[in-house]
Parts: sequence; structure tokens; C-alpha cells
Amino acid sequence: MNVTIWNEFRHEKKNEKVAEIYPAGIHGAIASFLGEDHQVKTATLDEPEHGLTNDVLEQTDVLIWWGHVAHDEVSDEVVARVHKRVLEGMGLIVLHSGHFSKIFKTLMGTSCDLKWREADEKERLWVVSPSHPIADGIDEYFELEKEEMYGEHFDIPNPDEVVFMSWFQGGEVFRSGCTFNRGNGKIFYFRPGHETFPTYENKHVQRVIKNAVKWAAPSSRAVPVYGKAKPLEPVPGQSE
Repeated sequence: MNVTIWNEFRHEKKNEKVAEIYPAGIHGAIASFLGEDHQVKTATLDEPEHGLTNDVLEQTDVLIWWGHVAHDEVSDEVVARVHKRVLEGMGLIVLHSGHFSKIFKTLMGTSCDLKWREADEKERLWVVSPSHPIADGIDEYFELEKEEMYGEHFDIPNPDEVVFMSWFQGGEVFRSGCTFNRGNGKIFYFRPGHETFPTYENKHVQRVIKNAVKWAAPSSRAVPVYGKAKPLEPVPGQSE
């Protein structure tokens, strides 16, 4: 499978702590464990066309998206390009603060807003859909020692399924693993991944992302044909 990992790649250039945790960038960290099973390429904000040319997207089965401080710098033309590919069947995995990305808000049709707090809190992620393939190999829950808090209400449409629910040390809960279908494409939002924590080194987080890539892979089914259609059977009084 061909996987493209998109990352703003801004924090790693400006914040020494982030650069220390992710010396190859967040995209590089994710590529390091996904590359064991898939053909992986990366793309970043400051590349021409943000690295997401028509050719790149046409060759992408699943796109992973991480963004935070520069959502507004993403070209509307590129967003429209990604949106079209999702409707055609490309899988999309949106991570952490990518909830505010143009592409996720476009696909959801809502503000995608939430509560948040940076306080080095423990996060416990509960599996609430144990039969879902994205939860394969994950026990009843797993914990992250320190993470940024995201809390409800999360302004998204009702997910097709909630796979993970988070509890935070400060008392909040959050729908942390949500699936959606748009057109022929599958979308998974996964909450963990604040840039100042080594979250993408966690074996459980890695397993969830690996599972999500398999789940979001395009089906072999043809894209439906739209527009004016000829009758399949003769209709009396109707010309072709």
C-alpha cells in the first residue's frame, strides 16, 4: 500500500524540545514504523504545492495528516484536491490538532472545536468498540503518561463509530478515535500526538495507526457513476 504522511514541519524547526523528540520530524517518526509494511513517502507544508501534487495524491492509498500552527497557510486548491481524492476512495487519517485543518473541517462541515489544556496530564484511552479492526491487538485501555488534554464537547458530526474514548487526569473525557465515511473514502480521527511529547514512539499508538491504515485502504469497488443515466430496461414511451 502507498501511504503519504503530511506534516506542517514547523514546530520541529522552531522549538528545540520538539526537535529533540522528533529530530526527523513528526512525519519521519511515523514513517519509521509504517515503512515496515508499506511504501511510504512524506510531504510538508513548505514544499511546492505542499508536497501534495496531483501525481502524489493519485498514487496515494492512504494520507495521514498532522497540522497545528499553520492551518490557514494550506492552499484551498490543495484542500480541494485532497477532498476530491477522499471522495474517490483515498483513505484519510487525521491526527491530533489536525482536527482544525481545512481538509477535516471541510469533510465534517462543522467547526471541529473542542476544549483543550496543556498540563502534562495522564490520558487513558478506553476501547469502546472492541470488535473494530482499528482496535485489533489493543487491550481494554492503554495509558499515555503525559499528553495535552482535549475535552468535550467536540463539535463534529456523529461519527459512524467511536473506537476510543479518552479520560484525562483533570476529569474530562473525549471521543479520541472516530470513523467517518465520505463518498468512497474512509476517514479516521485519532487524538493523541501533541508535539512536545514522544507519543508516536508509544507502541500502542503505533499499533492503532498501523491498524487504521489497513482499515482506511481503498476498496476495489468502482467509484459510482453520476449524472444522467440511460434506462437499464426499455421504458415504454421513452426514447434513448
